[in-house]
This record gives sequence, C-alpha cells and structure tokens, in this order.
Amino acid sequence: MRLNFSTLPTNPLVGARWGAFRKVVRDKKIDKKYRGKYLLTAFVCALLNTGRLFEELAYRLRVRKMPLDDAPLFILGHWRSGTTFVHNIFCKDKQFGYTTTYQTVFPNVMFFGRRLFHMLVSAVMPERRPTDNMELGPDLPQEEEFAMSNLVPYSFYHFWYFPRHTREYSDKYLTFRNCPEHEREIYKKEFVRMVKTSLHNTGGKRYLSKNPPHTGHIREILEMFPNARFIYLVRNPYTVFESTRSFFTNVIEPLKLQDITPQEIEDNIISTYTDLYTRYEEQKSLIPEGHLIEVRFEDFEADPLGMTERIYRELSLDGFDSARPAIEAYIGGKKGYRKNAYQYEERTRRIVEENWGYALEQWGYHL
Repeated sequence: MRLNFSTLPTNPLVGARWGAFRKVVRDKKIDKKYRGKYLLTAFVCALLNTGRLFEELAYRLRVRKMPLDDAPLFILGHWRSGTTFVHNIFCKDKQFGYTTTYQTVFPNVMFFGRRLFHMLVSAVMPERRPTDNMELGPDLPQEEEFAMSNLVPYSFYHFWYFPRHTREYSDKYLTFRNCPEHEREIYKKEFVRMVKTSLHNTGGKRYLSKNPPHTGHIREILEMFPNARFIYLVRNPYTVFESTRSFFTNVIEPLKLQDITPQEIEDNIISTYTDLYTRYEEQKSLIPEGHLIEVRFEDFEADPLGMTERIYRELSLDGFDSARPAIEAYIGGKKGYRKNAYQYEERTRRIVEENWGYALEQWGYHL
C-alpha cells in the first residue's frame, strides 16, 4: 500500500539523530492537534537510534578514510528554478555520486539495517512527487538538505516542521549570516561525512549536489571544496513565486507541527527569495574564474542537450562524450511531460514587481 503524502502519520524527523531531534524541537511550540504526530515521530526516531553505535562503526570501517574528489559540482538556485531537471540530467553521468531519496530520510540507517528499511520505503513510497508529478523513488537523486536536517540541528529545512520560525532559520542557516561559528563548523563536518556516504552508496567518484540552500552557502562550500564547480539557475520570478507558493504550501501541510497562515507562507517566500538572492550576489565573487556558470532555465529547457554540453565545456568537466547516450535517452523520455501551467494573477504581478524587481531587472524578465 502506497503512502498518501498528504496524510503522513509522522514526518521525516523519524530519521534524525536523537541528539539533533531533541535540539530541533527544544523550545518549539507544537500545536495541540499535531502532538500525536510529534509523539509518534519521536518514538520511531528513538527506536531507530538504538542501532546508532553499529552505524557509526560501519561508517568508520567502510567510509571515513575514503578520498574525496576536490571538485564536486553544485547546482544552485531558488526552489522551483529547474534544479531538479538539471540534477537528474547530470546524474546520468556515472562519474557522479549523489544523495538518494532514501538517504535524505534515513541518513543514519545507511549501513546497519539499511536493506530492511530500503525495502519498506520502496513498498510504500508514492511513484510520483505530488507537488509537480516528477518521478519519485528511494534510489533517485534528491536534494541533500533533507539529509542534513536529520544529521544536525542547524538546517534551514527545519522550517518544514516549524514554519513560524522560517525567518529565524533563514537568518542563521540559509545564509549563515548570524550563525554561531561552532554550529557552522558542525554543519560542514557533517556535510563532508554525508558526501562520503553518498558516494559510497551510489558508487560515484565525484559528488553532485542539488540543494537550493547552498545558494547561500558559497563561502562554506569553498572552505570544504576549494576547487568546486557551480551551476546557478535562474527562472522567471513570476513563475518561481507561483510555483514556490504551491510547493511550500503542499509540502508544509503534512509535515508541520505548528500552524501557519497562507499569508505567512507568502511573506516568508518573499523574504527568503531576497535573502538567498542577496547572499549569492555577495559571495559569488569568491568562486574562482571558470568555476561558475549562470544559466536561465528557460534557455536550458529549450535545448537541454546543447546546454548540458556547454556547461561541461565552460566548467572544464570531462566525461560528456561517454555520458551523452544516457543523457539523450533521459531527455528523450521527458518529451511530452506535462508541467504545471501558471497563469499570473494581477496580484502575483504586483507582489513580484514590488518585492523582486531587482531580479526582473538583472535577468531581463518582463511580461
């Protein structure tokens, strides 16, 4: 029986480390009608942590000392900017390893008990992502911030559970602007561990990241991987606003432990977009020349194979010729895929133009 995403009995914190779980929920108000979901989530989380010592031992024996390629590829951009499509295309290149959907939910059950939990997830996971009809499966690539939110208590993605704290999470963990140094260092340490586990799990040699919050983490990424490469995607802000509002509303609903109004969600989207845009613009000059390419998603979507080849060339990535058949097959399989259609209301136009006019101007998006 496949799970219905809209009526999940728990939320993804079931896969968190117990210490991280306790810190995430500490001092947070849990609304009365979600206490049952919270208690069940806490119970399953505690149960899964009983194998923590075996998991740690397996990591140290199998993964900890493995070498890392110093030039991982990071796909940046605000949510709903086409990052998933680009991520899926580059994942067809076998040199890349990535974080799977299973790992994002159970990053602490990657060795001890993994086979059993993988079977369970495979049996109950929906085949399509309910927010946009993209394919979904435990071994398919996923954005790694979901995994990080279960490894450390210092992740922006805890806003899914406590949406009334979105501004606080953005200021500290989306941009690291007001994040204590020791928390930032813990995040970096656990990120490297997560990358190594991802490569071990998928068999890749070079890590491929798709993670919108990393758009505000350029300094931290370069501290970990000075030779990293970056793809920055932009998309029509009117579309981004409409799509993000739908996406956030639909995802927050089954995961939240406290209520939030539609207006509050909109306000958070408006401010978070600005936070991410500003932080990226502040830090992109840190990236060495030739290690960053900025792409309009509309251009990529119009010619995905040609744009993919261009990205390989401009970022000095090898392997395109050998990966081309798999990339072409994936793109060919997407022909006829029906995306969500957006017809911009006058209110949407006004909100975007009043709040994100800087992006409209910089990238030349006009209705």
